[in-house]
Amino acid sequence: MNQWTKVFATKSIAEASILEGMLLENQIPVQQLNKQDSSYVIFGEVEIYVPFHLKETAIQLIQQTFSQ
Repeated sequence: MNQWTKVFATKSIAEASILEGMLLENQIPVQQLNKQDSSYVIFGEVEIYVPFHLKETAIQLIQQTFSQ
């Protein structure tokens, strides 16, 4: 079974969805875990997880996305 590791967390569902799409385009499986409160979305985050063996690749892609 794959071990999943968190590579990113944000308060923005839109930002998490964009990153998920970018990682999927690069053949990196993604799991999104929404830990935001359903009534008060300012509390909690949306976390992005990838398989452990792809962690470094995912982090590099995320950094490239934000450096542009």
